[in-house]
Amino acid sequence: MIHSYWIETYGCQMNIAESNALELQLKGAGLVPAEKAEDADCAILNTCSVRKSAENRIWGRLGFFARIKTMHPLTLIVTGCMAERLQEELKDEAPQVDHVVGTNDKQRIVDILTSADGKTDLHSETYSFGKSYYQEGEYSSYIPILNGCNNFCTYCIVPYVRGREISRPVEEILEEVRFLDKKGVKEITLLGQNVNSYHFEENNEVITFPSLLQKVCAVAGDIAWIRFESPHPKDFSEELIQVIKNEEKVAKHLHIPMQSGNTRILGLMNRRYTREKFLQLIKTIKQEVPSATFATDVMVGFPSETEEEYLDTISALEEMKCIEAFMYYYNPREGTRSVTFEGAIEEEEKGRRLTKLIDFQHEIFTKEKSKRTHGKVQVLVTQVSRNDENQMLGRTEHNEMVVFTGTSPIGSLVLVNLVELKGNTYRGELA
Repeated sequence: MIHSYWIETYGCQMNIAESNALELQLKGAGLVPAEKAEDADCAILNTCSVRKSAENRIWGRLGFFARIKTMHPLTLIVTGCMAERLQEELKDEAPQVDHVVGTNDKQRIVDILTSADGKTDLHSETYSFGKSYYQEGEYSSYIPILNGCNNFCTYCIVPYVRGREISRPVEEILEEVRFLDKKGVKEITLLGQNVNSYHFEENNEVITFPSLLQKVCAVAGDIAWIRFESPHPKDFSEELIQVIKNEEKVAKHLHIPMQSGNTRILGLMNRRYTREKFLQLIKTIKQEVPSATFATDVMVGFPSETEEEYLDTISALEEMKCIEAFMYYYNPREGTRSVTFEGAIEEEEKGRRLTKLIDFQHEIFTKEKSKRTHGKVQVLVTQVSRNDENQMLGRTEHNEMVVFTGTSPIGSLVLVNLVELKGNTYRGELA
């Protein structure tokens, strides 16, 4: 009989949200979380396939759980994108895994654990959104609004493991926003693999992402910040920019993945915008929303990328002036189009380009963040400092980390006087 569970989540924010929804179901069925993996009756690995390193880590964890199974009974379930991509390989090469559950079936795992016959592995063609993704006590919550992707970037596995885009009904989203507001949540993030391609039709009306964002703002109540992850540059409309500008609750920190600053490489990636269009988008946002800050994703070492094309990415980042960037070099993913491309870059050269990129971007981080070391800022309190119980940690609207002197309830919004920048963290005092 299964009484306790252990969940491990790998990869994106959508996986985190889906694990939260699954945990709500498990608790609703009477199961309780185990204090550690070794004590659980059931272990669930919610996996990622975006990078090979993520899959390698899962294979290592499967060895760990195989050893646990030699000591006491354990039901081991692998779900998520790796389970979708490698379902037959997992069945053949990981006999310790009891169930392989596809991406679209995470919400039905509770059926496996509570049914008398232990239902067989699940692989549905249709994705189902959870009723809620809230974890008790959260002050910052995710709200998935769209699953899947229609873009088929040549390096990306997501459309193959999550399927085509499915938008969540508007009223379900708004109900969850109202619910989170009643629970005292102060920050929400609308999630989708390509969040700004949201498209839902009801009562002969088409609801696009900008109009959905306005509806969310209208019912958000005491929720202070509304974020969204991750928008595609090709779908970043003028209408969306105006909503960001005019809606006070929309956080003015935008994660807009660039991937490359060179038009030819962007074409090979099937990103469907040019360097010029991307930089014009950033320029327009800066003009319309002067307080906006940016985060981005950047890939170097794509097949056939020349040194000059790599330097185009460097110069584009110089124009963008991000205060956050997720930087990595190209790794081929089996099943994507780019694995067939000629002109593979040597690992050593990819590493050199990435190191230079990181060093360059860190200079931009420091320069841009130093400009912001002044005055009072609103901070969402996240925890007590591990180094000093008289100090608190928090984040600003622009996702900047702040350490400040004073005591405030975790989850509260406070005003902090910024004093200095140390590394990537601001120091301040409670106003």
